[in-house]
Amino acid sequence: MSEATKSQGSEAIVTAICDIADEAKAERIETVDVRGKTSIADYFIVCSGNSDTHVRAIAGRIEDKMRQAKRRPLRVEGAETGWVLLDFGDVICHVMLESQRQFYDLESLWESMPKRPEYEA
Repeated sequence: MSEATKSQGSEAIVTAICDIADEAKAERIETVDVRGKTSIADYFIVCSGNSDTHVRAIAGRIEDKMRQAKRRPLRVEGAETGWVLLDFGDVICHVMLESQRQFYDLESLWESMPKRPEYEA
């Protein structure tokens, strides 16, 4: 698979997850392009829920809808912690309580990180 084809697939997954998160009333849905910065993913999606129950509901909805679209997550972590991570391979979705999101500030961390030549496509 070419890098362009892989990127198009990743972008379709990002769009689908963001749409599902929006339907589930997730707040502050942001996409971080981490291509060239790490080998673990092309994109991170970060969104917030306003309670533990809301975070679990958003993550559950994303997982269910993506399974219906034949895109099962490789892993789901943290269902009882206020921060659920759904790993779809080239796209990793973080659904977090706002307090945890502000504390860890993943968006700033990854956006400020320079690209590394060994991870360039």
